[in-house]
Parts: sequence; structure tokens; C-alpha cells
Amino acid sequence: MLLSERLEQVYAGPQGPDVAAFFDFDGTLIHGFSAVDFYLDRIRSGKVGPLEAIRTTVMAVRGVETEEDFEKLVAIGLSGLDGHHMDDVSAVGERVFAKKLAARVYPEAWQLVQAHHRMGHTVVLASSATRFQLEAAARTLGIDHVLSTALEAGEDGVLTGRADGPTLWRAGKARAVRDFAELHGVDLAASYAYSNGNEDIDFLSQVGFPAATTPEDRLREHATSEGWPVLDFRSRGLPSVATIARSAAAMGGILTGIGTGAAFGLLNGSRRTAISSIMALSSEYSLALAGVKVDIVGEQHVWEQRPAVFVFNHQSQLDVFVICYLLRRDFTGVAKQELTKDPIFGPVFRFAGVAFVDRQGGRNPRDALAPAVAKLRDGISVVIAPEGTRSLTPTLGTFKTGAFHLAREAGVPVVPVVIRNAGELMWRDALTVKPGTVQVAVLPPIDVSAWPADQIRNKTREVQALFEDTLAHWPGEPRPAPKEPAPPKQTPARKAPAKKAPAKKAPAKKTAAKKTAAKKTASKKTASKKSASTRRRTAE
Repeated sequence: MLLSERLEQVYAGPQGPDVAAFFDFDGTLIHGFSAVDFYLDRIRSGKVGPLEAIRTTVMAVRGVETEEDFEKLVAIGLSGLDGHHMDDVSAVGERVFAKKLAARVYPEAWQLVQAHHRMGHTVVLASSATRFQLEAAARTLGIDHVLSTALEAGEDGVLTGRADGPTLWRAGKARAVRDFAELHGVDLAASYAYSNGNEDIDFLSQVGFPAATTPEDRLREHATSEGWPVLDFRSRGLPSVATIARSAAAMGGILTGIGTGAAFGLLNGSRRTAISSIMALSSEYSLALAGVKVDIVGEQHVWEQRPAVFVFNHQSQLDVFVICYLLRRDFTGVAKQELTKDPIFGPVFRFAGVAFVDRQGGRNPRDALAPAVAKLRDGISVVIAPEGTRSLTPTLGTFKTGAFHLAREAGVPVVPVVIRNAGELMWRDALTVKPGTVQVAVLPPIDVSAWPADQIRNKTREVQALFEDTLAHWPGEPRPAPKEPAPPKQTPARKAPAKKAPAKKAPAKKTAAKKTAAKKTASKKTASKKSASTRRRTAE
């Protein structure tokens, strides 16, 4: 099954929190196994003793076939946490996710999680791992519910090195899903589950709509025989030799573009021609040599109103080349004032016409923006990433208001540029580029001139929501079907006067009817609030 077909299936199904989507973690949401990264982190920190290393190696060589084997392996791993405080172990989890695991989140899995969020489903991360391995990923993906192997700890928060109950592996995970469904009123027959492991056949069997994602052999065979969808995600592992060679060629393309563009500038006696030529040619040569294609939707909006402030979501170093390829000419970026003193970036940025902005506190914001405003008034567009830094996953960071203040001050529109798939081809800290297609959606220009100063933050959130909606529902791809309004229902209170009853008892019946109606109304309001709460969490 194609990912788009699964998304269509999700969007065509029922909405609401009584439908759940259960996601396994290792091999399903991320490429590989998080336990390996945590173990290597402990080795580097000198926290793995010789005995633990030997026992772990022996178990790994023997393999894990039964639940008893898995319990023994977990016991060995957890024993190394004896005496450590939960806060310290949580900090390790945050660090390992940021440095290692975030790069391996499957973009396809992220799209599925976002689709279930959009449908108001109860999204659950279910794994045999500990919560310390899962919390950072769950928070980044907006998953509120985590089912994991619990750890025993004292009242002071110090771990004992033992599991607090059974591990969530094989039958344990399936049982945890059933218990969760009963506790939260989830309809398992209408729910979804995703996993890659052979041991999760029972887990997947608990729901009405299971899917095997990049599955191991036995699960693939079982899924095929049962008619379950099989989704194969693109590998997030080490780059191939061909990818490394292409990436090296792309670096050569950048240098070629710089040389050719500089020559054009010299021939025309124009620094602006040199800059525009360098931007256009370097991006075009490097992307072509790396095997990266750019699929643009709404390209006409790039040229409708210029100069403009172009805002884009930033996840990858590849974004810079995509933006240069898209805008071609007459644009620049914004850098902090301190970089003028940098011996490398200072001269390069000054030659490129970058607008240096003083972002230190104490200055009048209007004065701080003056260099960028001057660029815009000279006919040069400005490009800004409102998140401020590259995000770890496709999940957007919080948009800052600076770009919108700038556009308002200069009297130019804001043009949203939504970039998809760039992080899939080149993660934010990667040195190589994988071949593929980067999708870009340029949205219509936004007139910010009439935005009240005290509403800019709220308006900025609206623009961020526009980015989130575009990433979740790419132009031309399936969207959730609009929910049809339920027909009005008559309450028993309206029928009460028609009943023939003794005059003395009628008021009591009316009162009872009103109470019944009030209870139903209150129940509806409560349900409505819960639904609204779910939608708010999804939107956030």
C-alpha cells in the first residue's frame, strides 16, 4: 500500500478520541533501535561495567526468542540504572534524541501521526522501551499518551535498576493496549496500529486497522496472508557510497557556480549581478549534481509582489539551496550584527548584501530593523526563517514575530514558502545529501500592513497554523472529509405537555423532564469540551 492510500483510509474513517492510533517506536517511528544509542552513550560515559558488557554480549549472541529471554535482557540493561536519579536519566534521553534519534524519525511515520492528530484520534506511543527513551520523541511529535516498560524507583526518585511490573513486549504490549482502550473508552475495532517487528503480531491484531511498516520477514508474511497493509518507508540509515560521491560533486557545483557568477558580475561591472548569478547558478548546479529535484506548487506567487519578506520553515541545510533555486535573484538574508566581526562570515555576508540586524536588548525595535527595511525599500527581498533555528523533525518550532514586524514596517507583503522533504534528504546536521525530490508550496502573499501592532503575535500564530495545515495536507493530497452536522434531536421535555397526567403530578414530570434534558445538555457540553480540547491539542 502507498502512504497516500493509507492517509486516504485514515481521512475517510471516523473522527474523534474514541478512535486510537497506536505506534510502536523502534523501527516504526524511527529507523533502527534506540536501545543501541542509549547503550553507546553509557559506554562513552564510562557507565557500563565489564560484567554488564559481557552479559549483554552473551544475550545478544544468543538472540531473543521468548518473553523470558526479553525479560532477562531488559533486567541486564536496567541494572545499570541502579542508583541513578530519574531526572538524570531523563536528561540523557533528551540528549540522545536530539543528537541521534531525531535524525532517524521516518517522515512517512510523522505524516501518519499528524493525520491521526488531524482526525482528533487518541494517538498513543506503545513500546517495550522505558519512558526515558520515549518522552522526547513523544513530545516532539505531539503524542500525549505513552505506554512503556515502567521502572521501579524510591520516593526520592532514585531508580532501583529493576522494572516495575511486566515489560511491554509481545503479549505484554497487546495487554497494555487492551487495558488502555478500556480505561479511555477507545473502540479498538475502529482503531489503528503500526509496527515493524515480528513480535508485534499480537499487538497489531488488537485493532481493526493494523499496518505493518517496513516489516521484518515473519511480520511481512503474516500481514500479506491477513490482508493487512504493508508500508515500506525510505531508509534513514548510513549514506551509500553513491550518495557520498554525489554530495562531493554537489560541493564542486557550488564552487563552479560561485566562479561563474563572479565572472558574470565582473563582465557587467555589477556586484548585484554577481550576487544574483552566484545564488542562482550555485543552487542549480549543486542540486542537479546531488540528484535533488524541486517540485514547486504556486510558483507564480514568487513573482507577484516583489520586494517581499519570504518566510520559510527550516529543517535542513538543503533549505538554503532550495530557497536560492526558487527566488533566483534580488534577495538577501538577515544576520545578527555580531557576525560583522567574524573573520570568515563577516566579509562573505557583506559582499552578499546581507542585512545585519542588532538583536540585542535595549535598542528601539524600529532602529534595529532599519538595515533590513532599507534593503526592502531598495527593491531587495528579504528571506527569514521565523523558527529562528533548524528544527529536529518536520514538526514546526514556534514562529517569532520579527519577519512580520519587518514587513509591516517596510510596507511589503509576507510570502510563505513551505518546504517539505528537505530534512528527509539532508538532516540538519548531515554532511551528505540523498537524491530525491524536495516539495515546495509557495502560498499567496499576505498583506500585513493593516495588522494592529498588538495583534502581530496572534497573527503570527495564524501564519504558523497555515504552514502546519499545508504540511499536513499537501496541495493535491487527501484531506479529512468535512464532518456532516448531526440532525437536531427533540428532547423529552417537548413531549411532556402532550402526556395526559394528573394535574398535581404534571409539574413534577416537567421538572423531571427538565432535569433529564439538563443532564443530556450537560453531557453534550462535556463531550463538546473534550472534543474541543482534543482539537486544540492537535492544532498546537
